[in-house]
Parts: sequence; structure tokens; C-alpha cells
Amino acid sequence: MADDEHRMKTGTTTVAVKCRDGIVLAADKRATAGTMIASKWVDKIFTIEEYMAITTAGTVSDVQLLLKLIKAELRLKRLRTGRKVTVKEAANLLAGMVYSNIRKLSTIPGISHFIFAGKDDTGFHIYDIYPDGSISEAEDYLSSGSGSVFAYGVLETLYKDAMQLSEGQTLALKAINAALQRDSASGNGVDIVTITEGGAKKVLTKKIETGV
Repeated sequence: MADDEHRMKTGTTTVAVKCRDGIVLAADKRATAGTMIASKWVDKIFTIEEYMAITTAGTVSDVQLLLKLIKAELRLKRLRTGRKVTVKEAANLLAGMVYSNIRKLSTIPGISHFIFAGKDDTGFHIYDIYPDGSISEAEDYLSSGSGSVFAYGVLETLYKDAMQLSEGQTLALKAINAALQRDSASGNGVDIVTITEGGAKKVLTKKIETGV
């Protein structure tokens, strides 16, 4: 449907937490179309390189297209240069795609918000790629989506510098759960992906009933 209220979007809560030994990404499992729950079991965290992953929020069609484009562009860049792409290079490449996408003439605004996380030779990095294509690096944690205000309350209170990865997973789960209890557009469950010296790996998929 062309109407904004009925277009399928991911009413979302996603979280990224930087730890001493890696990065934790977490996201809920609900997708909404206006006031209707369109799906109760969607993935919102995607691995795009062995050591890089992103969380997604926004209009589903735009998110899916940009995911395909960034994966293809990173493969091409690696083949052309003969080296691994840095996290900063990859994040800036996606930010440029988001910038171009939001400025295309369309009856449906291409709104998409990504948290880009990864590891390279310089360490672990988290970037916030805003829907307008701007980009900023976070030193500790990030959250995106309609439930982020609730997640940030937990992150601001409980985050500690140099947390262990296990502590980061617990914190991310608490932040997502806080959003699930208060944000009707987020719900049904949680995925957690970690990025460590061993690469990006999904470590948890869990159903969470909120009564909404």
C-alpha cells in the first residue's frame, strides 16, 4: 500500500555494545505495518563480512536492497584492491548508499537506519549510520529504532568501560527486554550476535512474550 501508515516497516529496537574482547549486537524480532504486526519472527542483524555485521531499522524494502548492494560492493572492493576492507571504509560506503537512497524522488521515502559493527587491524568499531546518510563512531554503545529511548535508559545506567563479552550480552538482553515491555512496535523475541577475534557469530535466539 502506498499510504505511510500501511507500508511495512520494522518498528524496531536494536542495540550495539562495545566490550573489552568484542562487540555485542542485539535486536528484537517484530516487524510492523502501521498498527498491524506483520511478522513475529524476522531477522534484523546481518553478517556482511566475516568480521562485520549490521543491525537494521526502517522501511523493509530499502533495508533489503541496501543489504544486497553493500555485500556486493564489499566483494568487488576486496577483489579490486587485493586486501581486506576496513570497518571505517565499509561503514562509509554504506553511509554513501543511504545518502543517495534517501534523496531519490519517490512516493515512498527510503528510510533506513543501520548500526555497523566490525573488527579490523585497528580494533573493534561501532558506527551509527543515520537515515539521512550521516555517520558517527560510538566509543561505547548505540541503540536504534522506535524502542531505543527505553534501551538507552538501561545502557546509560548499567554500561561499564571494558566490560567482558558475557557482561555485554547480559546488558544487551536487558536493554532489548526493556524496550519490548514498553514499545508496542518491538517484541516477540531477541537475536544476539557477537563479533570477536573469531568473527561474527549468532549466539542467541530467544522468544520473549510481552503480552502485546
